Amino acid sequence: MASAQRADVGVIGGSGFYSFFDSPERVTVETPFGAPSDDIVIGAVDGRRVAFLARHGQGHRYPPHLVNYRANLWALRSVGVRQVLAPCAVGSLRAEHGPGTLVVPDQVVDRTSGRAHTVYDEVGPVVHVSFADPYCPRGRDALLTAASGRFERTVDGGTLVVVGGPRFSSRAESQWHQAAGWSVVGMTGMPEASVARELAMCFSTACLVTDNDAGIEGGESVTHAEVMRVFERNIGVLKDALRDAIGRLPAAQDDESATCACRRALDGQELPIQLPS
Repeated sequence: MASAQRADVGVIGGSGFYSFFDSPERVTVETPFGAPSDDIVIGAVDGRRVAFLARHGQGHRYPPHLVNYRANLWALRSVGVRQVLAPCAVGSLRAEHGPGTLVVPDQVVDRTSGRAHTVYDEVGPVVHVSFADPYCPRGRDALLTAASGRFERTVDGGTLVVVGGPRFSSRAESQWHQAAGWSVVGMTGMPEASVARELAMCFSTACLVTDNDAGIEGGESVTHAEVMRVFERNIGVLKDALRDAIGRLPAAQDDESATCACRRALDGQELPIQLPS
């Protein structure tokens, strides 16, 4: 693959992010798990080579339970990406985290079902990866520093609970999630984060609160239109924060980056498949 079609940082998000690239190039990537949600768009962001992938495809055509998370992460790694920033829209489970808040979680709870959760489903050596700390600390630090002062509120830490969707939670489910002590609820964070770990990629997410989840103080029945309205209102600020965060990530040639625990997740293990280089 030509060097112009390579990148060391990846961004997974909505189609509104295409515009922050200088002279983007579309790259079609085939994977063992089928096609990713869309072509990868590669461009320069303040001197860094960045690959963008629309999580839901052009026109938001894939609902969260039908996103091919394995193909998406495999495709990004295939073009050289080892560090991923993955912003997403979420509902708040805490009244103090109102719309416009950016939460950078340090934990995740997976309540999805029926999704393909591993790239290691071939018969052969069994692969186990550590997932005690699901998000890359360097990525989280970059996001938090970049977000400071940009949003109505920025929250360091918390738990993202991921539900299957595409429906929103019932009031009882929302109150259950709140009682468990979780912070925000979304539909796309898993198995995105765990597949990235299986591929020894650094992965961090930034959760933009678009609403108070139903059943939470101040939360009414959530609508897709309201979620999109709040997200669109904040997309410019989120893009600026991501651009800043990208510049704060370790360079590809930085030896310290290569020693990150995320990147060492597969050390010492025999793999049943060959990963893209």
